[in-house]
Amino acid sequence: MTATPRPDSRPGSRPEARREPRRATSLAERKRQLVADELTEAALQALALKGFDAVTVDEIATAAGVSKRTFFRYFASKEDVVVQFLAGMGADIRDALAARPAAERPSQALRHAVWVPLGQCADHGERALRVVRLILRTPALHARFLERQAAWRDDLAAELAHRLGLDAGTELYPRLAAAMALDAFDAVLHRWSADGCAEDPAALTDRAFAVVAPALDARAGRDA
Repeated sequence: MTATPRPDSRPGSRPEARREPRRATSLAERKRQLVADELTEAALQALALKGFDAVTVDEIATAAGVSKRTFFRYFASKEDVVVQFLAGMGADIRDALAARPAAERPSQALRHAVWVPLGQCADHGERALRVVRLILRTPALHARFLERQAAWRDDLAAELAHRLGLDAGTELYPRLAAAMALDAFDAVLHRWSADGCAEDPAALTDRAFAVVAPALDARAGRDA
């Protein structure tokens, strides 16, 4: 389960996205990213299966087929693997919001944005469930998760302000809207993990955003 964008496969959901040109990556950068991805996957699965305290860096490195020294070239600790994973997840949400059509209602744009990591959960099933439960049930990791969500909120608020032509420093709406979207995301994640994948993440996401959509779109309705 990696924090990479997932194309939205829901009917009628392929937008006219605003795409920024991508910088060409070198072979060395691609190789480095590949090793980082392999280490992340090995670490998350080992930690999820055995528990955070029961897994050593040596075990993670062995599972990824690299040396302990190589591990420390990429990550400062086991916890750092999860922190960087969460940072990537937040960047994916922000980028997904930036790619939504400018005229789309805030509730729709934000729902599509937070679906990126939730869609990853849907795609990876039990493997994703183990990772989510690891993060939510390990106090140290859950604390870092909450810290990262605060950073995500700031990024989403800035992007919303940009989309709507608002001042993120003085207007209340961008920060409140970002917080509501992430609260919906958090509620879906907790419900999905507690139920052991029993409920469809897409349906849960729709239900969560049905609750917050009136508030998210109140400004859009006033400006229409």
